Amino acid sequence: MNEKKLKVAVITGAARGIGLTIAQRFHAEGYHSIIIDNDETTLQSCEASLKDQERYAFFLCDVSDPKQVKSTFELIINEFPTIDALINNAGIAIFKPAQEVTFEDWTAVMNTNLNGTFLCSQACLPALIAAKGSIVNIASISGLRASTLRIAYGTSKAAIMHLTKQQAVEYGNMGVRANAVAPGPVETEMAKLVHSADIRTSYADAIPLARYGSTDEISNMVYFLCSPAASYINGQIIAADGGFDAAGVGLPSLRV
Repeated sequence: MNEKKLKVAVITGAARGIGLTIAQRFHAEGYHSIIIDNDETTLQSCEASLKDQERYAFFLCDVSDPKQVKSTFELIINEFPTIDALINNAGIAIFKPAQEVTFEDWTAVMNTNLNGTFLCSQACLPALIAAKGSIVNIASISGLRASTLRIAYGTSKAAIMHLTKQQAVEYGNMGVRANAVAPGPVETEMAKLVHSADIRTSYADAIPLARYGSTDEISNMVYFLCSPAASYINGQIIAADGGFDAAGVGLPSLRV
């Protein structure tokens, strides 16, 4: 009897928040989840919390550093020659008025969010081709809708969306699908800390479903896009945002 092949998912920026929930979702579906993060303390805490569970692996890596990405993925692919799913979730945000954003701020955001997505995808590609796997890039509603304080972050996420389409066209010829998920406001620990009551009320007014999304709801979409059920979906940007993008300039006062 042939032993069933172990599926493997690699998730960047996955020691907490949305990334961790995605890693846990793949793990629950029987995957070996490989968690990559650049924060050593957070990564160690994550590893400690999951120490009693098999089918997890942990790698410290700054995805904005080409040398670290190269060496990390060499280690991963040496152990797991076929990778079924790559989730490029790692990202940073610097929220400032446009005129206050320094070139250092801009570069830091682009290096992690955009360059990191490019570098990890390229480094993982041989293992993805071997598995006929799938890439999901985590973009943002900020890449679809312009907003104040997000000139670097929003631009980086919009660029990720086009990078996804480029990957879908070129990698698709190699049997690897690429799609992106653009989350709207999500109920993370960070959001709970930094979103004031006024911000939360404003989002509730602007989003047709009138609430934040959950990390589980984002992970559900990511897993679907990597699953056989999505085998003909390629090059798509899916906003998991409660209808925020669709609402456009609609005013709460005009709702029925």
